[in-house]
Amino acid sequence: MGSRLRNIQARAAEHGRLRTGYTQGNRPMRSATWVITSHSEEHVRTAAALWGGEVEQWAPLNSTISQWRVITKASSIEALITPGDPLNQYNEMWSKGGCQRRCDGETETLTRQPCICLARFGEDWHQQKKGVVCSTTSRLNVMLPDLSGMGMWRAETHSFYAAQEWGGMVDMVLAGTRGDGFVPVTLRIEPRQRVANGETKKFPVVVVELRGVTPRQALAGPMNAATALDPGGQARAAIEAPRPNYLADALAALTVDDVQDVYRAAHAAGHLTDDLIAALKQRADEVKAEEKKRAEGAASGNDEGPDDEGVYTAEVVDDGPREPATWPTAAQPGSR
Repeated sequence: MGSRLRNIQARAAEHGRLRTGYTQGNRPMRSATWVITSHSEEHVRTAAALWGGEVEQWAPLNSTISQWRVITKASSIEALITPGDPLNQYNEMWSKGGCQRRCDGETETLTRQPCICLARFGEDWHQQKKGVVCSTTSRLNVMLPDLSGMGMWRAETHSFYAAQEWGGMVDMVLAGTRGDGFVPVTLRIEPRQRVANGETKKFPVVVVELRGVTPRQALAGPMNAATALDPGGQARAAIEAPRPNYLADALAALTVDDVQDVYRAAHAAGHLTDDLIAALKQRADEVKAEEKKRAEGAASGNDEGPDDEGVYTAEVVDDGPREPATWPTAAQPGSR
C-alpha cells in the first residue's frame, strides 16, 4: 500500500444529501419519504429507479447553483455505517451570513462561551421557537450500497429527539466495532407525535436501526464487508448448507474421544436426535472394544501390526451384550 499524508484526514467524497424535507418555492415542506439531492444526475436517477419519484433540477434556498433531486416514495432505505465515527452533532444557529453559533451542549465553540441557549432558557431551551435558540443538528455519513460511486451521503436532522436516538445507536455500534468495518442499517422516517401544554404536535423522526444482523453480531466486533453488503446471506447459507455426515465421521474415529468430538459438533449445531445419540454411543462402544482388543494383543505379544501397505488385519467384534458405558447426554456433552 502506498503512503498517506499524515497532516490531513483522509475521507470519502460527499455524493449528496438524504433529506426529510424539500422546498416548494420559498416554503420549506416536511416529507414523509426520503428526498435525495446531488450534483450528480446519474446518482439521482438511480435513486429514482430504486425508490420511485420524479427527477428534477433544483436549487437550494439562497443558492444559485443547480442540483438534482428526487422526492422518493420510500420511507426506508438501506445504508451502511462506514469505518470511523460517522456521526457529528452540534446545536447550531445559521443566518444568511453563515453559522453564527455552534455549541456542543456545554460550550459555544465559536466564542468559547458557556451554552447561550441553556443560560437563557434553562433545560427546556429546545422547546423555544425556531430562530430564537439553536437548532439541534445531527449529521450522519453513510454509504448507499446500491448507488454508484464509493462516496458518502449525508443524512441530516434537526430533531432534538432523533439526536438522542442517533447518538445512542451509533455509540453502541462503535462500542462493538471500535469504528472498524461496515455495519448494515436501515434509515427509516417514522411519524411521531408529542402532547405538550395541551397541544398535539406531529413530526417525523429519522430512526437508524440494524438491518439483517442481530445485536450479538453487531457488537461482536468488526464484520467483514461481504457480510455487511449481504447481511442475510450467511443465514441463508446456513439454512441451505447440507448437514454433515456425523455417522461417517464417527465410523472414521479411532478413539472414544474422537467419537465424542463428533457428538459435540452435532450438539453445537443443534443436529442431535435420539437416533444419532444411539448410533454414536454404539460406535463408541465398538471403538472401546477395538482399543481393548489391541491392548490385549500387544500385552500377549500377538499384535501382528500393519502389513507392508500399512493395513491392519481386520478384526471381528462380538456384537453381544455390552457393559454400560458413560455417555454425554444431549443437554450436557461429555468432557474429555
